[in-house]
Amino acid sequence: MAEITITPLGAGQDVGRSCILVTIGGKNIMLDCGMHMGFNDDRRFPDFTFITREGRLTEHLDCIIISHFHLDHCGALPYMSEMVGYDGPIYMTHPTKAICPILLEDFRKITVDRKGETNFFTSEMIKSCMKKVKAVNLHEVIQVDDELEIKAYYAGHVLGAAMFHVRVGQQSLVYTGDYNMTPDRHLGAAWIDKCRPDLLITESTYATTIRESKRCRERDFLKKVHDCVEKGGKVLIPVFALGRAQELCILLESYWERMNLNIPIYFSLGLTEKANHYYKLFISWTSQKIKNTFVQRNMFEFKHIKPFDRAYIENPGPMVVFATPGMLHAGLSLQVFKKWAPHEQNMVIMPGYCVAGTVGHKILNGVKRLEMENKQHIDVKLSVQYMSFSAHADAKGIMQLISWCEPKNVMLVHGEAAKMDFLKNKIQTEFGIDCYKPANGETVTIETQHNIPVDISLSLLKREASFTGLKTPDPKKQRVLHGALVMRGNKLQLIDPDQALRDLGIKEHNLRFTSTLYVDEDGASEKLAEKIYMLAKEKIPDQPSQYSSDGSVSVSDVMITVSGEDDDTKSVLVTWSHQDEDLGSELMDIMKNELPVIVD
Repeated sequence: MAEITITPLGAGQDVGRSCILVTIGGKNIMLDCGMHMGFNDDRRFPDFTFITREGRLTEHLDCIIISHFHLDHCGALPYMSEMVGYDGPIYMTHPTKAICPILLEDFRKITVDRKGETNFFTSEMIKSCMKKVKAVNLHEVIQVDDELEIKAYYAGHVLGAAMFHVRVGQQSLVYTGDYNMTPDRHLGAAWIDKCRPDLLITESTYATTIRESKRCRERDFLKKVHDCVEKGGKVLIPVFALGRAQELCILLESYWERMNLNIPIYFSLGLTEKANHYYKLFISWTSQKIKNTFVQRNMFEFKHIKPFDRAYIENPGPMVVFATPGMLHAGLSLQVFKKWAPHEQNMVIMPGYCVAGTVGHKILNGVKRLEMENKQHIDVKLSVQYMSFSAHADAKGIMQLISWCEPKNVMLVHGEAAKMDFLKNKIQTEFGIDCYKPANGETVTIETQHNIPVDISLSLLKREASFTGLKTPDPKKQRVLHGALVMRGNKLQLIDPDQALRDLGIKEHNLRFTSTLYVDEDGASEKLAEKIYMLAKEKIPDQPSQYSSDGSVSVSDVMITVSGEDDDTKSVLVTWSHQDEDLGSELMDIMKNELPVIVD
């Protein structure tokens, strides 16, 4: 019996950050290394003392796997590698490796340069951290060491997001990170093999939600935006730099073109250019529609969407502004919100999930007066709308992924406790497998059982086929296969006993069992033998039976000989080898039931 142990340092009944420590087959792996966006002190980083209380982390971890570039999944990486100390390999996809340092540097500027915070990583630390990264391709098997291997699968969600299949010997797990089972305008749907892992660790952000159709959501979004700007209002859409931003930009661009609108739409300065660059560079990661039309037209080059300057905040008249970051916890989006919030004709549309503690989370929960860090108060009079364009799997998508990859156990992370309870019960009821939802800092141990793989020699299979005759064996019915189990190199093989004897230079000894029945039957012995042959064919049709000219009967390797005078009691001698003990006993029972056997 083997074990997998899992300790969430973040994401356990928590959507604030993802950071999960896993021990599988004696290997210690960290899955994601995120920063909590709802805290401005040391609580923003995971508590690495769960790994070790002193010294560097390198000796205690075999590798780190980063699922995608969102800061709640990678934001603590430079802090961990450069300030706590880790020099081992860090794995992520090529797009994640390209975009991750840009978002880390943007956030560092906001936190350190503008807010003046200390105990934070520097630009040099980000560069040093990224030098330790090894980029992986989709479906490429990466051999981390002699025993540990990982494989990335497409996750949708954002550009470069991946699910990872981790294998150590016979044990395996799948970590989803964030994923989306529904394709959208710029990314495809998540996909994974039917890999049947011991454990599936899946996000559960929308554990109880089944979203309405995407077309209805888009129509509602466009109507709300159009109605607001038509009445002279301003619309703020807080987004992260890559992901939902591109999805909604494509949607508004096509609507503005169709409706011939000239109201300005702005996007945070510089981010549009960066986004376009990476979508061109990693076009193979986008949706099929974008790949098909990319040669004729780049859908990320917008006619109606222009770069935004901070001076535009005070401009009169209607406008639509996409600003980062997406949860209104800092940066340009928060600055714009502070200016526009006191005016009733304006609107803020929150297109995704907001972590507890952020301004976005507070206004979605109906807070009408906000106290900011500098004791400044803001009256929230603008219209607050929540429209889920989040690229996370909903409850239906999570259940779909479980049915795809057929895990033996499921663990829910990156969700809210009450909602996780609902989904946990649903999984256990529908799939009949164990489901776990550990809290941060709680360790769960899952026992795993494995069959030992054995290669079977071709000669043994041929011998088995000859015994079954022309009839195809039932694949659902278990069969007993007799052979010699030998170890060759580091593999077990089941081979023909004759081959094993020859290889070992051992002389064969045959051991046969014999039993005699006395049957009160008149007539010639050959007549009784023929009767026994017909009984064997009728009662055991899956075993080859033969009737010889000397009056003997063979059923597979069981021999039956009848002797006695015509008018006397006949003796029926039955012999079998130890391999055919079950068949020999079955034939004895048939004759006792069907023939007039004399019982002593």
